[in-house]
Amino acid sequence: MEINSTHRAGFVNIIGNPNVGKSTLMNCLVGESLSIITCKAQTTRHRIKGIVDGEDFQIVYSDLPGILTPAYKMQEMMMRFVSESLRDADLILYMVECGESKYNEEIIEKLKLINTPILLIINKIDNHSPEDIAATVAHWTALLPQAEVVQISALQRLNLDVLRQKIVEKLPFCPPYFPKDQLTDRPIRFFVSEMIREKILLLYKKEIPYSVEVVVEQYKEDESMVHIGAMLYVERETQKAIIIGNKGQAIKQLGIDSRQAIEDFLGKHVYLDLSVKVLKDWRNSDLIMKRFGYA
Repeated sequence: MEINSTHRAGFVNIIGNPNVGKSTLMNCLVGESLSIITCKAQTTRHRIKGIVDGEDFQIVYSDLPGILTPAYKMQEMMMRFVSESLRDADLILYMVECGESKYNEEIIEKLKLINTPILLIINKIDNHSPEDIAATVAHWTALLPQAEVVQISALQRLNLDVLRQKIVEKLPFCPPYFPKDQLTDRPIRFFVSEMIREKILLLYKKEIPYSVEVVVEQYKEDESMVHIGAMLYVERETQKAIIIGNKGQAIKQLGIDSRQAIEDFLGKHVYLDLSVKVLKDWRNSDLIMKRFGYA
């Protein structure tokens, strides 16, 4: 396909504090549920790309982990994804929740020094008064005066058309980076593991969801069914016992909920086998982090 000089393309990276709505926005802009969404912080662990094409543009969105102060190596690597996103972006969407004032000083200082265009996204405006919105805009524009403000509600899809137009307008003139029919750079196995992890976040409490890594070790597809085997790695035997539950009831429910989500995603019947294995202190191991795709 020949691309003329009016075609725009670029990498648009979505950053912000945990739980401000980055994954919801990403899914709305891409039109597919690529990023998992829960009410818990640190839901997004990896950098997930979603690709949106038009006749004269291609947008490569990245949903990044929420900005935080790392407590262990896994979080350090998650924050490395955020730092890298500041360097390779053609456009940065810095997203905040209306009424929010907390920020990471190091990230803000980095944003002040770069020449990359920034759209300051004020989210969840549907839940706040005009006075709250004005105060939020004033606070964040004082911190990032070079950023252009866009007020939205990702959940209610309010002003998303305005946002989309501004995003396209700020992209450089460039041929597409990916084939025009490609939706993401991630394989199906990744999204299957993310769907299982989403159900873990919803079904289990406290530290358990943050101590689990899901690895799809088997994925076989025939005409009528997809056979999937997934290993749930935890850090301690006590966590393994909680994942399995009394007489296996907890992991059985996890399997039912995960299978339904995966079938909806794939559009085929799924046989899902879940196993649990202890991998001591995996979140602090460089070697294991690389094996799980954090480096």
